[in-house]
Amino acid sequence: MKSALIVIDAQRSFTQRPYWSDADLSRFINRLQALIDRCEARDVPILQVFHVEEEDGPQNPFSRRSGFVEPLPELRIRPTAVFTKSVHSAMFASNAEGQSLDYWLRKQGVGRVIVSGIRTEQCCETTTRHASDLGYAVSYAIDATLTFPMVAGSGRSYTPAEIMDRTELVLAGRFADVVRVEALQL
Repeated sequence: MKSALIVIDAQRSFTQRPYWSDADLSRFINRLQALIDRCEARDVPILQVFHVEEEDGPQNPFSRRSGFVEPLPELRIRPTAVFTKSVHSAMFASNAEGQSLDYWLRKQGVGRVIVSGIRTEQCCETTTRHASDLGYAVSYAIDATLTFPMVAGSGRSYTPAEIMDRTELVLAGRFADVVRVEALQL
């Protein structure tokens, strides 16, 4: 089955958010770069997705005019194709020709997507569920995702590790094969 790697929202925009933390950044970059390099070596298409919001003008770090809608500088990525989205699921993203990510994948004969990027429990998880519902086999590269501490309405704080554990719990065996980069079969 032909695979494609989707790198979701690994962009500088997040560095401008108040919740941004470098605490897990080196782990994330190391794992994501290893995944990108493995895919590149095996001619697996690498699809880069950027989250773009033009509301609020250039002061919004997700606006193209902000200058922050670009890859994290630590990443070395030469994408096969680039897509943008304004919602959580990358499956709704489109390229410069107006083709949806789903259309592009089907046209290329891709049956399995490998999900990676920022944020573990938001755009990465949403994309995983959506891709699964569209009939794709999904490999969720959990260690090639990044998230940040969160506080629930109850006041309870969750660490990135707890959020990642929860994401693995709800996706594994239902929506995706949740794997570590080194164990991923290409």
